Amino acid sequence: MPNFRSVDFHCDVLWKLLEDRSLSFEQDHTGKLDVTLPRLRQAGAVLQTFAIYVPERMEKSMVPILHSIDLFHRKILSVPDMTFVRSSADAARLMNRSKIGAMLSLEGADGLHGDLAMLRILFLLGVRVVGLTWNHANWGADGVMEPRGGGLTKKGRAFVEECDRLGILLDVSHLSDRAFWDLAQFAPRPRIASHSNARSLCAHPRNLADDQIAALIQQGGMIGVTFVPQFVKAIGESEIADVLRHVEKICELGGEKQLMFGSDFDGIESYVRNLNHPGELHKLQNALLARYSEEMVGRFFAGNALQFLVKHLPG
Repeated sequence: MPNFRSVDFHCDVLWKLLEDRSLSFEQDHTGKLDVTLPRLRQAGAVLQTFAIYVPERMEKSMVPILHSIDLFHRKILSVPDMTFVRSSADAARLMNRSKIGAMLSLEGADGLHGDLAMLRILFLLGVRVVGLTWNHANWGADGVMEPRGGGLTKKGRAFVEECDRLGILLDVSHLSDRAFWDLAQFAPRPRIASHSNARSLCAHPRNLADDQIAALIQQGGMIGVTFVPQFVKAIGESEIADVLRHVEKICELGGEKQLMFGSDFDGIESYVRNLNHPGELHKLQNALLARYSEEMVGRFFAGNALQFLVKHLPG
């Protein structure tokens, strides 16, 4: 079987490092991390996106966000195998070098409190993807689990406009449906769903309805199929075959060139059977190769995402 390189658009290693500063990404001997350097090597990783997530028990301010960025530099970028990805040129170089790209995203902008200066500072520090909310409401929008299901606020709209001006990619994965459609009205740049599946196959609110997937595809955005078991299958144990159903649905809707993966490793406590960490991605690869061409599977694993980043990251 061919051995493809891989891109993963969402993991929560930084959250675990924030909670436990003793953990090591380079060589984890505790078994507490899903995503580690040895496992990324096993996966043939070309790019890993590291999400900054501030757990609910911590203060909603820039302090834990900056601590997370500090940990990213000290524990991930300090590893010689890793290289920072901030620009289109950085992304273009990844396929021709042996190092693994590391990109920063922000999952929930609560700590910015609508201050666009804080957003600009995060851009200068290398954050290139932002999800405005986590599951709940904040100053900018309602998250997908907020009962009232509100859309973007006035501050949220100003935030979106500044992200577009800077070249920050906006992630819709945790937005309420109304906020998703509010964001879709901002036409200049395509959006991504870093880690969401198809709601028509698994009726979890965090998944995307078919018309949302179609809108992302029409705008040239990206959808990261995720391995969160409760987003893969509503009842019973999730298996790789169930992940393939979401891949097939997105392809049926015309998204074969906009499909990628966003594992949510280190942000989950249960796993799709036989898909427990990046070192097992070859099992998903083999299952896909039974249904799709080598060229198409290569695009799913890395080609689509890299092409998108080359086109849409700042120069």
